[in-house]
Amino acid sequence: MNSNASKDDLLTLYDEQFSSRFLLGTALYRSPVEMCDAIKASGSEFITLSLRRQNPQQNDGDAFWQMIKETGCKLLPNTAGCRSAKEAINLAEMSRELFSTPWIKLEVIGDDYNLQPDPFELVIAATELIKRGFKVLPYCTDDLVLCLRLQDAGCQALMPWGAPIGTGQGLLNKYHLNSLRERISDIPLIIDAGIGSPSQAAAALEMGYDAVLLNTAVAKADNPVLMARAFSQAITAGRNGYLAGLMQRRQTASPSTPVLGQPFWQQHQGSNQ
Repeated sequence: MNSNASKDDLLTLYDEQFSSRFLLGTALYRSPVEMCDAIKASGSEFITLSLRRQNPQQNDGDAFWQMIKETGCKLLPNTAGCRSAKEAINLAEMSRELFSTPWIKLEVIGDDYNLQPDPFELVIAATELIKRGFKVLPYCTDDLVLCLRLQDAGCQALMPWGAPIGTGQGLLNKYHLNSLRERISDIPLIIDAGIGSPSQAAAALEMGYDAVLLNTAVAKADNPVLMARAFSQAITAGRNGYLAGLMQRRQTASPSTPVLGQPFWQQHQGSNQ
């Protein structure tokens, strides 16, 4: 590894560089102030938000959006709640107009029970949005073929889940996730959904994943600000561990202080006889 990697290591998404590898959601917080404090503590440069959180009838969205702008973070609107490619494309266009950004977190849900993405509609939506000039970050499963199809569609980064949204189960299928990282090595892979603890985030980065996107584990913590800071530190530690080169696992013990020949005390004792 490059000895300067930790200093110069930046996350590159669609030719834009970021120093943070922590993408954070803005839903579920107890208050907007708590949300902003958590974002600041996380060091995140990218925050997700949904067009559907605004309520024009109550006119309660302006204050929220103003606080979002004051964070200084890049906005990543999502298509949460969409269940067809057509619906997701329409919402993406509305989000681009409202937030003045081509970035979109593409979600097309196929199952209400575990919120699993619909692979067929997802590829259709991604293909069309890429043609329309969007910078698409698709939320997908850890299925290798699906991820390859999304890459073929023009996606320059993918966001496979670690586990279903909001479960906190962590990296449920490390075999599939490892296979993804090995087979798709030329674009960033971001773990999105299922991360419940800082140690799980660190494990994802240690596997070679480029970043983590999460929301619930921070927003629903007893102390979201402290939890956001913990995740930030864990993500940095995981990345540094990966760059440094993790120790290989062994089936047998290997002494950390090997000694050749007889123990010193035996040699010393023999010399006095």
